[in-house]
Amino acid sequence: MSKKVAVIMGSDSDWPVVKSACAQLKEFGIPYEAHILSAHRTPAEAAAFASGARANGFGAIICAAGMAAHLAGAFAANTTLPVIGIPMKGGAMDGLDALLATVQMPSGIPVATVALNGAKNAAVLAAQILAVSDDALAAKLDAARVAMSEQICAKEAKLQQDLETI
Repeated sequence: MSKKVAVIMGSDSDWPVVKSACAQLKEFGIPYEAHILSAHRTPAEAAAFASGARANGFGAIICAAGMAAHLAGAFAANTTLPVIGIPMKGGAMDGLDALLATVQMPSGIPVATVALNGAKNAAVLAAQILAVSDDALAAKLDAARVAMSEQICAKEAKLQQDLETI
């Protein structure tokens, strides 16, 4: 089976958005752990988790944080595992500050960044990363794409039927 994914939040206030990442990982059958760790309030614990993540069976790390949003960068500084940042909406700039802080990493310490509150896409990206070496997971991703396509085709057919009644 795949390696685990760590889902890290800077605060419990991130949970309403981040739980969709956990739900998506569960749907793909990917084992995960979710934790609240802060780059600023629990820096030693965050660094220890990140530096030990590979040895503890993780294959990717998702970090959600708002405002200053240094959580993903702090994790990326302490591991060579892929780190995916979820910039969270809110604060004085409604998430723009979180987006910029997450995406503007220094050379050599990348953080893959999804959209504001893009927890589901963070989970899908983590699944794609793990699927590079997991054919069963790759098949699940392929099936999910087919299902999305079928949903859109069904909506298109309904729209065309509705247009006939105008």
